[in-house]
Amino acid sequence: MSELVGNVLVGQSGGPTSVINASVAGIVAEALNHECIEEIYGTLNGVLGILNEDLIDLASESQQQIRALKHTPGAALGTCRYKLKKQQDFERVLEVFKAHNIRYFFYIGGNDSQDTADKISKLAQEQGYELRVIGVPKTIDNDLPATDHCPGYGSVIKYLATTVREVACDSEAMGQGDLVSIIEVMGRSAGWIAAGAALAKRRDHPHDPPHLILLPEVSFNQEKIIEDIRRVLKREKFCSIVVAEGLVDADGNYVAANAQTDAFGHAQLGGAGDALAEIIEGSIPGVKVRVAKPGLMQRAAAHAGSKTDADEAYLAGQKAVEAAIAGQTDKMVTLIRGDDGNQYTCETGLAPLSEIANGVKKLPAEWVNEDGVSMNYQFVRYAQPLIQGETLVPHDNGLPVYARLDKVRVDKVLPGYETA
Repeated sequence: MSELVGNVLVGQSGGPTSVINASVAGIVAEALNHECIEEIYGTLNGVLGILNEDLIDLASESQQQIRALKHTPGAALGTCRYKLKKQQDFERVLEVFKAHNIRYFFYIGGNDSQDTADKISKLAQEQGYELRVIGVPKTIDNDLPATDHCPGYGSVIKYLATTVREVACDSEAMGQGDLVSIIEVMGRSAGWIAAGAALAKRRDHPHDPPHLILLPEVSFNQEKIIEDIRRVLKREKFCSIVVAEGLVDADGNYVAANAQTDAFGHAQLGGAGDALAEIIEGSIPGVKVRVAKPGLMQRAAAHAGSKTDADEAYLAGQKAVEAAIAGQTDKMVTLIRGDDGNQYTCETGLAPLSEIANGVKKLPAEWVNEDGVSMNYQFVRYAQPLIQGETLVPHDNGLPVYARLDKVRVDKVLPGYETA
């Protein structure tokens, strides 16, 4: 295939993770190695930045700041949950690409983001505009199809398992067989994050916290859960529960959701922990219930990040560039676990964007114990390697130092555009 000469555009979309910026660092570092790439741009706030022609020159950033992206949480380029709603939006994206000779587009995001990338690429093909589009996986939810796991997941469960252990120390001191401690975690459609709390248990200590893990994949049964809690409180000073925000009842209804939806039509969740607390307080006289919501902290906790996770996020960015230079397009980089049972290894592959877009990978039912509230060894064997190693974050005056990009703007050449 003939060499494609032109500029790179990198975007980030959806909820940030503590390692999403490592993928940007990998893309920039690898793009600098190829002469066919003339300029390296970033779009501010994902597709919104493209529509508004808000582009920055990533090649002008210092190498120190680019390296610092490897340990910086949030989305350094800015992100969005904007949905391209009409044909005009897609036409505008192509106009901006043509105006700035964008020939390589790398979009870092989850299910909806890969769908957007796929549609942009298809329109470019229809118009005969040569463009190579590669998606880079990102989501703490770990629910993207076709990849063994997602960058961002290892770090969030490392933080969560650490939090469970730390809160357990507090509850152990305060409880007298009358305390229930609830931690509500993210996870709309799949329980990967909540399941990760199981890593807090020490080997051969089945009664360690968390005592109960409530997953979206297992229908909520109020009577059973109350009995489970009573059983734990008879044995322990406290009962530790981790609940996913997407917990559903037997009819598939969210235990806690409001009427609002986001741009992609997803229900706005939050409150499963409070709903559960109300049920417990009304069912078990004299019990004290505490609810903790890590919220944004669970996906921003770079100080407790997994080195394995950060390294793989960086690798995914590098491999995206290599694939595009080699002529690949309409693909997402995937992470492939090695088959060596004795030592964890990870390689990359490619999967069609159309297979990723809007799909959801559920937690395997066989990884949940028969009790429905704990994980078995198969899950632990899957998740344990993903939290290994500590991200080294430099400190100044006792606090972490993160990257701050200069964000040198690229001159606009097109008329303004009205976004809905």
